[in-house]
Amino acid sequence: MSGFDLGQSYSTSVLPGTGASSSNGGGGNGTSYETLAQIESNLYDFLQRFRLGNDFIYRDRLRANLLAKQYMVEVQLEHVQLWNATLAQNMREKPGEILPLFESAVKRIARRILYPLSPDGNDAQRPEAPDCQVTLRSSANLISMRDLHADSISHLVRVPGIVIGASTLTSRVTSLHIMCRDCRNSKMVPVASGFGGFTLPRRCDAPIVEGEDKTCGLDPYVIIHDKCRFVDTQTVKLQEAPDMVPVGELPRHMILSVDRVLCGRVVPGSRIVATGIYSTFSSSKNQAKGGASGGSGAVALRTPYLKVVGLEIDAEGAGGRGLTRIFTAAEEEEFARMARTPNLFERFAASIAPSIYGNEEIKKAITCLLFGGSKKILPDGMRLRGDINVLLLGDPGTAKSQLLKFVEKCAPIAVYTSGKGSSAAGLTASVQRDSSSREFYLEGGAMVLADGGVVCIDEFDKMRDEDRVAIHEAMEQQTISIAKAGITTILNSRTSVLAAANPVFGRYDDMRTPGENIDFQTTILSRFDMIFIVKDEHDENRDRTIAKHVMSIHMNRQAEQEAGGATGEFDMETMKRYIAFAKARCAPRLSDEAAEKLSSHFVELRKQVAQIEQDNDERSSIPITVRQLEAIVRMSESVAKASLSTQVGEQHVDEAIRLFKFSTMDAVQTGSGVSGERAGGMSRADLNGEMHKLEREIRRRLPIGWSTSYAKLRHEFVESQGLSAHALERTLFVLEKREVIKFSNQRKAITRTGV
Repeated sequence: MSGFDLGQSYSTSVLPGTGASSSNGGGGNGTSYETLAQIESNLYDFLQRFRLGNDFIYRDRLRANLLAKQYMVEVQLEHVQLWNATLAQNMREKPGEILPLFESAVKRIARRILYPLSPDGNDAQRPEAPDCQVTLRSSANLISMRDLHADSISHLVRVPGIVIGASTLTSRVTSLHIMCRDCRNSKMVPVASGFGGFTLPRRCDAPIVEGEDKTCGLDPYVIIHDKCRFVDTQTVKLQEAPDMVPVGELPRHMILSVDRVLCGRVVPGSRIVATGIYSTFSSSKNQAKGGASGGSGAVALRTPYLKVVGLEIDAEGAGGRGLTRIFTAAEEEEFARMARTPNLFERFAASIAPSIYGNEEIKKAITCLLFGGSKKILPDGMRLRGDINVLLLGDPGTAKSQLLKFVEKCAPIAVYTSGKGSSAAGLTASVQRDSSSREFYLEGGAMVLADGGVVCIDEFDKMRDEDRVAIHEAMEQQTISIAKAGITTILNSRTSVLAAANPVFGRYDDMRTPGENIDFQTTILSRFDMIFIVKDEHDENRDRTIAKHVMSIHMNRQAEQEAGGATGEFDMETMKRYIAFAKARCAPRLSDEAAEKLSSHFVELRKQVAQIEQDNDERSSIPITVRQLEAIVRMSESVAKASLSTQVGEQHVDEAIRLFKFSTMDAVQTGSGVSGERAGGMSRADLNGEMHKLEREIRRRLPIGWSTSYAKLRHEFVESQGLSAHALERTLFVLEKREVIKFSNQRKAITRTGV
């Protein structure tokens, strides 16, 4: 190896306190570094001689990359630590100085690999090798954005987060070719990477030739752009991961500067860990604060950013959806053993939110949602979604939000949001303007960030109608189309939606039909595969069991076995990994028997709904359409996927139909027993007669634009004429739906708005 170092010229540092010293450049521990040349020599030795077992990993890796025309090498920081602890310490504390030396050492090795020594051993005859990039990978502790302070500047840090915006690729200059306009003298000037600016020299420093009159003025240099050297660069906006944000605080953002081979590797929604140099630059905002002359106020103000030297993309996040998820052989063996256990679907459902008593069917539906069905692409290009959407509609205090919170923690990718605090742009995508380039770019919302996972929307009924309409496309077509500010594009949002809502009157009223209780349009209801109506039933035995269960949890001890236990059979981490494994490796298909059974059941369900609509003399607010047939197919596939089965059998279809009948069909039939006795012993015919009479009277009494109070109508019709209060309520509800009247002042005042 010693012959490799012959004929090299080194530059020594001339900073105070440093001097040339003779060192053999070896890789022993505890070497005192006095010159940059010795550091480079040591890095050169590390790349050439470091080995694990009998493999010289970096030498071989670099040779393979160069032959594939990839001019880069990835270095594990722990390997440098094994080679030389002082060198590794310097890399952590002064990466800005060490990395250029590292790249110089790699370039020297690349030159030898690409152009082997000529027979006469003349080193100078070799062509120049291309610049090679060194990227770092480390297993050091992650640092939250909130923990990055002034003492971290210029140090190597690892920061996790979610990419919310990525700019287009631009070219950044690395070496400027400048020429003096007076004496035509030119030279190359290196430019530091990152966001830092560059100032041209004020005076020409060309040597004065004897006999010539040198009269170069002030600021003589001009840039010759054609002869400059450029590299690709990209600006990425990173946001804190939602689970790292303290309650009540906004998520922090950070700008990342990415260059060369690291460009174009992330998209909005990617979960990444960025290894980089925490640096600062003087932003245009700070310069503006200092006044037009760049006053003294802005000199000391610097904006931090991260100069990325290594990217780890989380394969389970949205950014890694194209990559194969990596599972160890032991994990695969364990999952295969789990899949063979009897009644796995029921046991898995019992492990969902074990601290919540009961709700077994809802937990089974959530298990279906977590596994999802099989997505299909038809020959004509049409896509059929495999994700399952579930709506929990019911009384307050039935643990709907707790179930949503558990799913957020249990799903491999999940975003939790509340209806009142979410706008259409926040759920789908927003168009932002870049402060420096003034160009528009897209920032993904909750549905984009949760691509490949679950979106939990609490307080779904409190959302504004125009915001709720924004997720129609995302729920069925699983895309988000944007046409704003000259940007027309389609973003993927392959997510399941788990929504929780309260009925119109706060609590579910059994005296009213589902249409009166559920204040949603048919368009959104048909997109939910399962709709559960959760009622707070009064039952003394059940109440006693729930009270005992809750007390056991509050006393921080295991609930009695008969109460179900407060811990599930599977822990959350196992569930998360098993769900990821099943989604990555299993896509069940329907068998012929299962398909036959499904189609006959669907015809039967449609017949039942037609009968209910005929009996009630009104259309059902919860529709049973072909979407619901596809929903049962997806549920059958997810039940099969839970046991890693490749074929959907009849037993899977039976479970899916049972769940569908328990949820959506039960919701359709709720309050439908009105063909016989109804409120106050009134028959359907009498109720309809009173409603027609009331509608006629209200239209006659209230001209368009006039208002009256609800109390006055009730006094006139119910107390004076003896009509039923229920008939008045239903008549007003129907007229409001037809937009004949409008309620205001908390339903106390009624205004006639239409004919």
